[in-house]
Amino acid sequence: MKNKIKLLFVDDDKTFSKIMKKELTRMGHSVVCADCGEAAIDALSKRDFEVIILDIKMPGIGGLNTLKRIKEIGPEVEVIMLTGRATIESAVESMKMGAYDYITKPCRLNELDMLLKKAYEKRQISKENISLKRLATSKEQDKVMISQSDKMKPVLKLINKVSVTGATVLIQGESGTGKELVARDIHQKSKRNKYPFVAVNCAALQDTLLESELFGHVKGAFTGAHETRLGLFEVADKGTMFLDEVGEMPINIQAKLLRVLESGEIRRLGDSKIIFVDTRIITATNKDIAAMVKKGSFREDLFFRINIVRLSLPPLRDRKDDIPLLVQHFLKTHKINVKEKKFCPDALECIKRYSWPGNIRELENFVENIIIVADGEEIGVSDLPEEIRGYVNTDDYVRNTDVSLSDLEKQHIINTLSKMKGNKTRVAETLGISIKTLYNKLKSYNIL
Repeated sequence: MKNKIKLLFVDDDKTFSKIMKKELTRMGHSVVCADCGEAAIDALSKRDFEVIILDIKMPGIGGLNTLKRIKEIGPEVEVIMLTGRATIESAVESMKMGAYDYITKPCRLNELDMLLKKAYEKRQISKENISLKRLATSKEQDKVMISQSDKMKPVLKLINKVSVTGATVLIQGESGTGKELVARDIHQKSKRNKYPFVAVNCAALQDTLLESELFGHVKGAFTGAHETRLGLFEVADKGTMFLDEVGEMPINIQAKLLRVLESGEIRRLGDSKIIFVDTRIITATNKDIAAMVKKGSFREDLFFRINIVRLSLPPLRDRKDDIPLLVQHFLKTHKINVKEKKFCPDALECIKRYSWPGNIRELENFVENIIIVADGEEIGVSDLPEEIRGYVNTDDYVRNTDVSLSDLEKQHIINTLSKMKGNKTRVAETLGISIKTLYNKLKSYNIL
């Protein structure tokens, strides 16, 4: 399908402009005309254009000065210069100033159409490059979804259903369950897969920085804004924006996100110009957003908009059938020698028994670490960390063993230590005891 390019055609010859607007519209583009440089700058300050066709020789500030101002206002806009034979040198000069190319008047429509396509493609590639440069390459980028668990079957079915729609999706699940991986899978299976997938962690950026990253800013919008910068919603135009940890988004930015969802409108920081984007939004959280709405820390109207389709990911402890598959995959992914290492059956059983509070991310980090640390090709029980080697599920422990109350308490403390990754303050809070009492119990059970 041909892209509908948002064009600004700038020429002081009104008859020529009228003809070109008619022909460019017939080609399927959206066209606005301006009859001088000042009018072009005014139009660009109010609307968003993807490509500008600009005559070099015009009254007023002229083509080259207009080009300079255009690049200051919208550096991402591609400009094609219109030139006569007498202004070829100026056209070459314009390319040094940032113009994409030039075409001589009178121009052939098929040549201009080809040039427009190339200029538009360059703009799209530039946008994707901006995304790659400004966002560190995600570890989720090259991962694949692996599961044979019954708990994941309805999730995978819903992913396939929602992918072919344009619906907004809210992914809920604990940290490390693979929420970004699901979002990427939805994007790859959608009609938007030829366009960018942009992932942003809302909890990782301060309020002002998050707003600037998402919506962009103009030069001078705040201290340190030395140049106009494209927002990531513009980078993700026609593609997918994944907002992880959306529950951490400040209220003022929530209002701006709601506007994007309702009308596709964004405004760069420090700018009054409205820019329209066509971006699918997928959000994720490990928080109870409904509870946040009741507390007033999350907008109810935004919650309704992001919660069109809700997809809940089960924690790894509820899909233990997947652990051997995941372990095998991570062994291949992170192998450091020609020969692949493997876990002995007893070690694998310990791994399956452990609760994995950090979910798949914790499992992957564990496998990557033990490949390096373990000496032999077969990884045994003795190679496992103590919290995994000695972990017993408390329910199974009570059900299958004649166990004393003190033994049950000891195992519960070990399990809680594992879940809290050794953070004794959090363990004491979880168990409802003082930190001093916890230390006394650890000492009495020889856990310290």
